Amino acid sequence: MKKHVENPRTLCALNGALAVFSTLGTAIPILHAGPGCGLQASIGIKAGYVGGGAGCPSSNMFEKEVVFGGIKRLKETIEGALEVMEGDLYAVLTGCTSGIIGDDVVSVVEEFRKEDIPIVYVDSSGFRGDSYFGYEAALTALTKQFTKKQEKDDRAVNIFGIVPSQDITWRGNLEEITRILKKLGLKVNTFFTENQGLQNIKNSSSAALNIIFSPWLLQELSQIYKDKFEIETFRYNGLPIGPTATSDFIRKLAQYIPIEESLVDEVIREEEDYVYSYYEYINSMLKTYRFIAIGDVNVVLGLNRFLVNDYGQIPLVSVITDNVPEKYREEIESELNSLEYARKPKIIFEDDKWKISEIIRNLRDETTLILGSSFEKEVSNELDIVSIVVSNPSTEALILNKGYAGYRGCLTFLEDLYDNN
Repeated sequence: MKKHVENPRTLCALNGALAVFSTLGTAIPILHAGPGCGLQASIGIKAGYVGGGAGCPSSNMFEKEVVFGGIKRLKETIEGALEVMEGDLYAVLTGCTSGIIGDDVVSVVEEFRKEDIPIVYVDSSGFRGDSYFGYEAALTALTKQFTKKQEKDDRAVNIFGIVPSQDITWRGNLEEITRILKKLGLKVNTFFTENQGLQNIKNSSSAALNIIFSPWLLQELSQIYKDKFEIETFRYNGLPIGPTATSDFIRKLAQYIPIEESLVDEVIREEEDYVYSYYEYINSMLKTYRFIAIGDVNVVLGLNRFLVNDYGQIPLVSVITDNVPEKYREEIESELNSLEYARKPKIIFEDDKWKISEIIRNLRDETTLILGSSFEKEVSNELDIVSIVVSNPSTEALILNKGYAGYRGCLTFLEDLYDNN
């Protein structure tokens, strides 16, 4: 084994795919996996049309299926789900067991597709990757199997890169970005909010543009949309959080899709005035923090931009916890080093809880604020340093539609910051 990790921050590919289908309208995930994988994955998601928890149908593969194959058991499970669960889409997701023994899941799914059942297959065997891999695999499979070429709508955009469940404030982030884009006169496919679902996946080929909030996710999907549907991609590295970044996002977006300059200026002016009016209430409370940010690249980039450019705080270290491929790391480092820093942060790619805790301990005399996960909450309590849980995993609070993205999301972040003091 080349590497071991203490307390991983992502789950396996099966969980990532399950998060997609449990939040995609009235979709029914069907697990072809062992009972342990099925139970843990469904409990981990805690959401979805079928009720969450242990509500997902599963083939529950045991020793018999491992020895003789689980195809018959899978077919029975799909038939049972079709009989008792009504959905717009059924998704067969594989776990490690079926992946290792090589069950021909495609042939089973094709039998049902021939009967006009809206069903998709995703190879989400846990050993293939983490939650991000599962998210990508699910969206890629859906696009390949359901999206057809349609007439273009020059006001429609597709939103990708904000990963359900892995981003702890994903719903609120998508809702705020949608609000801003609608104000700019655009139609928005998020796929996971506003009761959207399979029909939006089918119609996504009519969009004028894909917007991906990530410097590295969904490369294959982006190419599929370009080659099959002639849809270009606008990538924005990290979440736009706060007035400076969100206005920058809008202006860059306007270079990819026609939006009247006067409307861009009007929206930016109105939104910035709204945010700055609330800044006046907290000017007397303003403190200077020397902070460490820990989380995936979207969170770390987004919060660094906001805290430094809009709020004059001092970054010490930026720890990026998602498994970013080497070829994209230089771009991320450049992005973090090109902001308006009084000092440049040290940039570390690491997801091991113990190693990150040691980074914090070594800077205990300088650090006055930790932005991280519930893992970092432990070391912050030990060292008596103010902390906010902004990244996965979070066991601190129930999160419904709270978000940090956009203009209004930064105000939510400031509330959390001062409430934790």
